[in-house]
Amino acid sequence: MTTKKRATPARKRRTAEEARTAILDAAERRLVEAGPTGIRLQEVATDVGVSHPTVLHHFGSREALVEAVLERVMQSIYAPILETLRTTSLEEDAMTHLLDRVFEAVEQRGHARVLFWLALQGATLPDERDPLRAVVDIAHDLRRQRRGTSSRSPRSPSLEDTRFAVVLATLAMTAKSVLGRHLFENIGLGGDDAVQQRFRAWLAKLLVKHLESA
Repeated sequence: MTTKKRATPARKRRTAEEARTAILDAAERRLVEAGPTGIRLQEVATDVGVSHPTVLHHFGSREALVEAVLERVMQSIYAPILETLRTTSLEEDAMTHLLDRVFEAVEQRGHARVLFWLALQGATLPDERDPLRAVVDIAHDLRRQRRGTSSRSPRSPSLEDTRFAVVLATLAMTAKSVLGRHLFENIGLGGDDAVQQRFRAWLAKLLVKHLESA
């Protein structure tokens, strides 16, 4: 896939932090459009209106820039999810709100495309274990609190079951973000934003029902 050519912006004076942020923004746009191979230092420099050496000054190498962009992408995916989970409940409206935050993180900013690009190209992702495990831990604690059980109670929900639920929600939202509109149209649901919002509400209801009963 070819990357659209952008007009060269006029160079302007920036602070070091402003320049670094602008470079990351430009690299992230190219990452969403064309995957990791779409990040070329000269093109990123042109997008931002700085010189190629300026990009190297801030990041040292192309590999370091790609790593910094990927870390920022992963942070932008998980930060709002964890923030919402820490202040939510397992009520249906709260779960719908949580899935809406996931939608904002992975679809509206194109980050689900990034995850698929990386998987298909065999690229190395920043370590996701800590944020994913935090999602599972918070969700599992919410389940136990809702049932009023301790971790050793026979009525305590299975941790593996909570993990499976997180896997299901993650797969559903990331795949929907990339394939949803076409899939919904082909299956006869239509491809407008309203039907995708109804799907998130339906998925939230399904998850809440399962998490409360299993």
